[in-house]
Amino acid sequence: MATQALRPGTRGRIRLDEHLPVDHRLSTVYRIGAGLMGLGLIAFGILGLTNNIGFFDTGGDQVLGLNSNGALSVLSICVGVLLFAGMVIGGNIASTLNMTFGILFILNGFLNLGLLQTDYNFLAFKIQNVLFSFVVGIILMTFGMYGRVGSALPHDNPYWRARHPQAVAAEQERARAAPSPSAETPPPPPRDAS
Repeated sequence: MATQALRPGTRGRIRLDEHLPVDHRLSTVYRIGAGLMGLGLIAFGILGLTNNIGFFDTGGDQVLGLNSNGALSVLSICVGVLLFAGMVIGGNIASTLNMTFGILFILNGFLNLGLLQTDYNFLAFKIQNVLFSFVVGIILMTFGMYGRVGSALPHDNPYWRARHPQAVAAEQERARAAPSPSAETPPPPPRDAS
């Protein structure tokens, strides 16, 4: 595995909200992840609210195989709307939302795992909710990090180019130094009219 020596001041800071074109293939992946998860959470929240479950009820009412109450339903709708808005906006905003909510879902799973058998379990979590939170968190993080991290990103990837400015400059220098095809071959001699 190759390592890169870091020198202070030689590496530019990478902004997570750098603009990618709307039709960029990475933007499509970010949008799909945010949209699918957002719609799923909105559906779960609406079904929970239509069951007339108490807002902080911990009685074990289930929606789609998961425990729920009014507070969890409203929270699911809010998060789902934010993810769906990220899908509509697209680009790096969708990617950043996917990663952020993925981390929050995983942390929420750990937090509620510790609160399962306590009086502080006001979202009525059971073990299936904890597992669902872990799975959704991993899926969201996968969609959000697609094309942004990895050891084998292609050199035309905007994130690879932002992380490796010296290599990009060297590639551009090699492209400028290479003789152009028109300079190598002389023009053909004129044809005789006879």
